[in-house]
Amino acid sequence: MFRRSALAAGGLAAVVALSGCAAFSDAPSRPHDGSIDVVAAFYPLQYVAERVGGDLITVTDVTRPGQEPHDLELSPKQTAQVALADLVVYEKGLQASVDAATTQSGAELVDAGRVAGLEPMSHDGHDDVGHDHGEEEGAGDLDPHFWQDPLKLAAVGDAVAARLGDLDPTHRSTYLENAAALRTDLTALDHAYATGLADCARHTIVVSHNAFGYLSRYGLDIEPIAGLSPDAEPTPADLGRLHALIASDHITTVFGERLAPAELSATLASDAGVRTAVLDPIEGLTDETSTDDYLSLMRANLTALEKANSCP
Repeated sequence: MFRRSALAAGGLAAVVALSGCAAFSDAPSRPHDGSIDVVAAFYPLQYVAERVGGDLITVTDVTRPGQEPHDLELSPKQTAQVALADLVVYEKGLQASVDAATTQSGAELVDAGRVAGLEPMSHDGHDDVGHDHGEEEGAGDLDPHFWQDPLKLAAVGDAVAARLGDLDPTHRSTYLENAAALRTDLTALDHAYATGLADCARHTIVVSHNAFGYLSRYGLDIEPIAGLSPDAEPTPADLGRLHALIASDHITTVFGERLAPAELSATLASDAGVRTAVLDPIEGLTDETSTDDYLSLMRANLTALEKANSCP
């Protein structure tokens, strides 16, 4: 049913050489139930794969719930999962260990960043040296958090459907229909953001780290406390500038998030005399959001933004 090249065998041998035979003592075996084995690099890509593939595929997210995707280091077992997959949906340049594993795999690949079309990062003055998020020259200045734009995520869904249709031509129409349904939902979400944020009293938001740049398409001015990585440290000058901005722009809320430490956002909010709220970058699920999905989290974010910026 599935198209597998000789590269799979060579890639698997390379993984054995790199990780040792013991790595496969508990490694997954090839599925025998007729489903396509898909590896997703982090949650938004898992969501897309599951929506498009439905019960015709089996999806493994190598970034565990509660884990920061930026910090992912694959275990030998996870490296084997990538090697054995039929399809890997990832973002080249975001997670170095996943990039390395794909070079040892015979899987079909969907590079979500390339499909979505990454855009330049907003330059906030933070030092993001060492966080190279792209393969092209100068692509380290590209913002990897494309899924904050629902229409870019829809493009990834279309690409996943096309690749699954190549692997499983019998069900090609099902994958395309599922991707179309996903695009309908994401287009409605895009419309909700565009209308909900159109006539707000304020348009500046202070967030924990620089993961929300794509929301600028809805007229928001994003001011992050930390840089691209959640553990990037702001300077005293950064904090002073934000404190002054909160006062001058009458900002009511400093947004923290679930996967990053809350101390910086909480301290800034306390010092400035404003409240805190959660704005989820949706890089992964947590125990608290285990019953949510991408759509419900994005709508919760919209509600939080409307409240913070006094939107009608």
